[in-house]
Amino acid sequence: MSTTLLEAKGLGVSFGGLRAVNDVSFAVARGEVFTLIGPNGAGKTTVFNLISRIYNPSMGTIEFKGENISAIAPHDIARKGIARTFQNIELFEHATVLQNLFIGRHRHSATRFWQDALFTGKARAQEREVRRAAEVVIEFLGMQHYRDAMVAGLPYGIRKVVELARGLVSQPDLLLLDEPSSGLNVEETAQMGAWIRSIQRQLGVTVLMVEHDMSLVSSVSDRVLAMNQGEILCLGTPSQVQSDARVIEAYLGASGDLSGFRRHPPLRYGEGGVR
Repeated sequence: MSTTLLEAKGLGVSFGGLRAVNDVSFAVARGEVFTLIGPNGAGKTTVFNLISRIYNPSMGTIEFKGENISAIAPHDIARKGIARTFQNIELFEHATVLQNLFIGRHRHSATRFWQDALFTGKARAQEREVRRAAEVVIEFLGMQHYRDAMVAGLPYGIRKVVELARGLVSQPDLLLLDEPSSGLNVEETAQMGAWIRSIQRQLGVTVLMVEHDMSLVSSVSDRVLAMNQGEILCLGTPSQVQSDARVIEAYLGASGDLSGFRRHPPLRYGEGGVR
């Protein structure tokens, strides 16, 4: 029987007089891929920002592993075992792929400043462990060719994978993916879906995702929560949610079919691309 890893209870937040999220409750089971969908402005990314503590909830609570994390500092989220990617890629562009992954391992740091400055035996041992963890993720995602490349020179699709890798190197219990297929072409989106399934099944990481591409949502999600105007429309399997009349109306008006929703034309990167 699965156990609850993350639970939102009556979650809400207001910005001025605007209620961006209103009384949203859901639970994510350990080991599942749980996806938030909804039209633009539905409140999906706001929920992500509440969980990762960028915003403070005006009402309700967030529990992770049974602990109330609604008021902890944002920099403590990673230490709790939560990692996140962003729709707009947030990487250190003038550092290498490997150096960006080292940063993702920071939550496991056990040395003091003076030990790092003097490069003591403990600091050297920790650096070896950081490098080992980064190399494991590089191997897992097939990124050996890009290990020492500067991020600034990489194609967009590869940068998306680097950000995914940086989240994984922290060895999270929960990985938040904010529109992982955004800007990717059809082939790259399919590869992203394969990695999400591998992250769930091989690494045992629970995934909470915001996504617009319904083909990706259908292929990787165990359950889907549809939102509109900051409130819940319905919760169920991908097929149940896509066929729900309230979801169809929220996306397309009185009638329509969600099967082709949000399929961008392929972006062209030249010779680069995800292998």
